[in-house]
Amino acid sequence: MTSPLPARRKPKRVLPGFGLTLGYSVVYLSLLVLIPLAGLFLKASGMTWEAFTDLILSPRVLAAYKISFGAAFIAAVINAFFGFIVAWVLVRYPFPGRRLIDALVDLPFALPTAVAGIALTALYAPNGWFGSYLAQHDIKVAFTPTGIVVALTFIGLPFVVRTVQPVLADLETELEEAAASLGASRWQTFHAVIWPAVLPALITGFALAFARAIGEYGSVIFIAGNMPMISEIAPLLIVTQLEQYNYNGAAAIAAVMLVISFVLLLLVNSLQAWVRLRGGRGE
Repeated sequence: MTSPLPARRKPKRVLPGFGLTLGYSVVYLSLLVLIPLAGLFLKASGMTWEAFTDLILSPRVLAAYKISFGAAFIAAVINAFFGFIVAWVLVRYPFPGRRLIDALVDLPFALPTAVAGIALTALYAPNGWFGSYLAQHDIKVAFTPTGIVVALTFIGLPFVVRTVQPVLADLETELEEAAASLGASRWQTFHAVIWPAVLPALITGFALAFARAIGEYGSVIFIAGNMPMISEIAPLLIVTQLEQYNYNGAAAIAAVMLVISFVLLLLVNSLQAWVRLRGGRGE
């Protein structure tokens, strides 16, 4: 008579079970994210629909949305391009001072945004180090939308570099050498070997830099000039509404920004998922 099989033991887990950890996660996210955002929409609902549409569709608010999202997108694209180059240099090329440059990449993380705004304004103002030279060629950066892009590029660069850098570090150079030995050109090696591995991380870095730039305030207000319809960002309009004790109006502008940001990030995440699925299929 055969002996019964021993009961299979469930593997011991370091963390508690799924139900408990899921409960903690839901409560934590609710307290920090869901409830505050729900309160934002609840505050905005205190306005009538006519007052709400008149505010968010006013020319000044629409111009602020255009400047905020447009400058954030341009800055994120610039950071995606140059962030990839910086990450590539830091990973692939040993040179004197590499650790120092690697540490400087994180400077926008630690630097207060107001300090960054004052420093950039001092550099790019018409009487600044860079601004005086650019003024000789009729190029104005400070107190224009271009200055906003400069500030958003400054604060968003680390997001791309720190997202792409680990992927490049884990990418084996033997794959590139094998492609070269098979007769592939540098462009073919980059397109077939490096780009598919780096693209998901690059999209993630782009999304992080874009999301960070949308809500940036401290480093922008100093260099933007804050001229309505020209260089006024949406976060500044929210602060202006709060200073006028129009809390419903501030919540309305913020709610629209939140919805647009959510839709854009959803599109970026969908693109990232499509890229990963396409890469998994080997297409």
